[in-house]
Amino acid sequence: MKPNVLILHASGTNRDHEAAWAVELAGGAPEIVHINQLRVGAKKLADFQMMIVAGGFSYGDALGAGRRLALDLTLDLAEDLAAFVAAGKPVLGICNGFQALVKAGLLPDPQLETGANTVTLTHNRRELFECRWVTLEPNPNSPCVFTRNLLEPIYCPVAHGEGRFATAANLPPAQVALRYGGSDYPANPNGSVDDIAGICNPSGTILGLMPHPEDHIVPWQHPRWTRGEAGRLGLPLFEAGVQYAANI
Repeated sequence: MKPNVLILHASGTNRDHEAAWAVELAGGAPEIVHINQLRVGAKKLADFQMMIVAGGFSYGDALGAGRRLALDLTLDLAEDLAAFVAAGKPVLGICNGFQALVKAGLLPDPQLETGANTVTLTHNRRELFECRWVTLEPNPNSPCVFTRNLLEPIYCPVAHGEGRFATAANLPPAQVALRYGGSDYPANPNGSVDDIAGICNPSGTILGLMPHPEDHIVPWQHPRWTRGEAGRLGLPLFEAGVQYAANI
């Protein structure tokens, strides 16, 4: 059976339909669920085998990128989300979703004490909104369930103003799931330390990344498709997550 995949929506989220299409192509059964549906019990997180916190500008980033959504996750959904993570169900946060997972304490490690988080996503080094295509190199030594079987890099766009990954402590190398395909601008579009584009939790079931693999899941989405260029799709990342969820 196809695993049920929850695509979390909040006011301002705008990448949920793209994420749902990626899940559908990957063999999952996506459902876009507004966070208020979870809050009032109309939908149950426990009924899903995987969750994606989609990109966009949740709540208009009024309190900071992803911060208001992180409060929803840590206050209203704390127990359900803790049970979801403890069950080993995969969680994927993309762009604003990554920001929310970090601010909610789910990355880099949900076992850390509250307030002990040593990583953040802050303003791009050039202090500009970056919208461009980048190459993502998977770390073959990472336990991340979304990336550990990727056979080639992913080519996909970024679209953010606060995507620079920074850390006050050394992150275990295995938790770096994805790196930008170069250290200089524009290959590393935001100036992230160690070219980090995505990280996972120690067990590899939670992944957060700033770029948008859901925007390159079919060949004709490649920006130079009409010139004969193709490949390096983001779809395998979703296929890996869906396949893992199907076996839980």
